[in-house]
Amino acid sequence: MVKAKSTPRFFNKVVSVILVQTDTTVGFLSQDEKKLKEIKSRDSTKPFIKVYQNFKSFTRDNRVNNHHKNLIRHSKKTTFIIKNRAFRVAQIDLYSSFLRQEWNYSTSANESGKNFDRVFCEEKADIIIEDKTSLYEGKSSALYKLNAKKIRRLR
Repeated sequence: MVKAKSTPRFFNKVVSVILVQTDTTVGFLSQDEKKLKEIKSRDSTKPFIKVYQNFKSFTRDNRVNNHHKNLIRHSKKTTFIIKNRAFRVAQIDLYSSFLRQEWNYSTSANESGKNFDRVFCEEKADIIIEDKTSLYEGKSSALYKLNAKKIRRLR
């Protein structure tokens, strides 16, 4: 089921917030970090996760130590931080079609520090994408901080 407050051509809208079930939990996707910060009432110093559709698109924008390439390439339900930049490689069909470019920022669909509230999310999202499994709050992704040689699990 797809609900939209605007025309059915989703990508003609320059700045939109998409509510979608990700591989881990319900999330907001957007091209605009500022709009996500407004929605979540989030501290402006805390960055959002940048989502890539595959490992190849990720490596076009980022350099990764050879030591960590296989870990990132084969990871599932995992977020990484390198040099204070958080990213994920999404490998789920439902929302990867929205990742035509490497422009999406992602965050959990809730107010900062609160649990998922469907009414709040539907009010804030411009586009709602829902399949037969509906929207549900699942376990958040694992979070690892990577530097030259070390891997540190944060969540």
